[in-house]
Amino acid sequence: MIFERMAGLERRIRVAVAARRATDPNPDDPFRGLYLSDEVIEALLDSGREPFSPFVSSAADGRLGRLARKASLSEVDVELLLVALAPDVDSRFEQFYGYLNDDVTRRRATVGLALRLCGLAEASSQGRSRLDRGSPLVRSGLVALEDAERPLLSRSLRVPDRVGAHLLGDDRPDPLLTDFVSLSGDPVPMPGAERLARGVERGVRLVYLREHPGGGAAELAVSALARAGFPALLVDAARMTDALAVTREALLRGAGIVVGSVDSNFTLDPLLHEEIPVVAYGPGAWEPRWTRMPPLQHDAVQVPFDVRVSLWRTELDGKLARGIDPAEVTAHFVLGPTQISRAAHAATVSALADDGLVDAGHLRAGARSQNAGGLQRLARRIEPAVSWPDLVLPGTVTSLLRELAARAKHRDRVIDEWRMRPGGGRGRGVTALFAGDSGTGKTMSAEVIAASLGLDLYTVNLATVVDKYVGETEKNLERIFVEAAGVNGVLLFDEADAIFGKRSEVRDAHDRYANIESAYLLQRMESFDGIAVLATNLRANLDDAFTRRIDVIVDFPLPDSELRRGLWDRCLGGSVPRSSDVDLDFLAASFELAGGHIRSAAVTAAYLAAAAGHVIGMVELIGAVAREYRKLGRLVGEREFGRYFELATERLVG
Repeated sequence: MIFERMAGLERRIRVAVAARRATDPNPDDPFRGLYLSDEVIEALLDSGREPFSPFVSSAADGRLGRLARKASLSEVDVELLLVALAPDVDSRFEQFYGYLNDDVTRRRATVGLALRLCGLAEASSQGRSRLDRGSPLVRSGLVALEDAERPLLSRSLRVPDRVGAHLLGDDRPDPLLTDFVSLSGDPVPMPGAERLARGVERGVRLVYLREHPGGGAAELAVSALARAGFPALLVDAARMTDALAVTREALLRGAGIVVGSVDSNFTLDPLLHEEIPVVAYGPGAWEPRWTRMPPLQHDAVQVPFDVRVSLWRTELDGKLARGIDPAEVTAHFVLGPTQISRAAHAATVSALADDGLVDAGHLRAGARSQNAGGLQRLARRIEPAVSWPDLVLPGTVTSLLRELAARAKHRDRVIDEWRMRPGGGRGRGVTALFAGDSGTGKTMSAEVIAASLGLDLYTVNLATVVDKYVGETEKNLERIFVEAAGVNGVLLFDEADAIFGKRSEVRDAHDRYANIESAYLLQRMESFDGIAVLATNLRANLDDAFTRRIDVIVDFPLPDSELRRGLWDRCLGGSVPRSSDVDLDFLAASFELAGGHIRSAAVTAAYLAAAAGHVIGMVELIGAVAREYRKLGRLVGEREFGRYFELATERLVG
């Protein structure tokens, strides 16, 4: 169809050339177009610039016709597009236009020539409006006006290469877009897509999705556009450099635009077009300054559990080890569809280095690989190396810890399916308070919780949080919470009373701002969607309002004699050679130490034994305990050390 229309244009060119020669005082001048003679000037003064014979052409079919409908092009617009496109399709038109422009160096149609070839006068406001900045041709990027320094009528018209290639049957995307645009794959069925699709089908051209962790806003947008009959162009808002090229590509493909993640500095106006649905998404609320057009707004909440399970199973079909159920292993991971696809691929790659089949460890490692790295700049990442058997705690404490892990595993069912936490702005998070003296196992218990869930542990460094300037502590904590929202991990606030302390009576400005800080933290903790553990040595220092918002409170007591024996045995481990004189019962009964101190003493004893070149015996253990007493500021007394008192004294002196 393009070439048929070009043949019609060629006939008009012949008419134009004949008319040009009929009024040329010297048509055979070999230097025509290189200079202006007196005769030519006289001829120009004697004749006007009338349009060439008007033409009537049939409605366009094929790609040209589809493009005309998508871009709302009139018949005149189509003819102007063909006039501008001609030199890129048939090189003869370069010579034709050079002759008609009376300038051999001007080988593209000018605005004036194009209007006259389309039967329009150069001074026609109707014709000129078809090529101004707001016209369908220019606004859609189908035709570009060059030589901005020239008068309007002598500016050259150019059709971008991508438009010409499309009209000739080439569907490869514009190379200008490769850095920030990708084509969507097969859509994933997503909750909420039907509502958005209905809006698009009924003329909505701007949608904003507020993305929550694990929400899969881009996948939701692609699914909705597919339901409405549009493929999707995925645009990286942070890297976008040419909005006009994006709009043009969407028109050529009959596609919608999915752009994200937008921030406060973004503007949507360059992407908006009455024929192109645009779906923008970001983590924040809609900002009216992004554009004057009101959007259809929708929350892209966490993908439902059954959809996540289906995606895991589809991605890992035929690759799972026997008896491995991805639904059970990954139930507590908050991941969107794209993250699940990448995590499954990472798990598959990891499994290739083992027996080739994906097991629970591979699945969890793949899921953790999708964690953003921003939180590691604000908190120390710990990859758990302990498990339930490593804990030596009273049964009631262990029971509460297992309850905490169960809450994290089953919150999809309880909160989403059973709706046990409606309203109030409450998040989906699980929060625990670990209270007890130093060394009673709080940090290790948090590590065990993370290990049982297959998550990493992130310990918040208070030095990066607390700030002496008013308002800065809240800002630092907000950054931590925002980064933690995109991470599947356990967030540990050690020495939490330093930042979650009690509100006090206001006596001065310092008290007032301290209370504002605590009030902010109360609200922020309540809306947190992750897993957070607050550890403190001084539970009494925490504000009472925190305890109401905490799901599980675990008090870690100092171990009794029986637990201390278990701790000594566990800390010495099975790999350390022991002498036959090691008396764990004596160590447990005589020395009232917390687990952390017992572990420190066991490590010290190991170093003493290694330095002496023999196995660990009571000599090394008593010496290590004596050193631990000194660190704690305790006296090495005969009552505790008994028959080993002299040995302890000698080891300290030595």
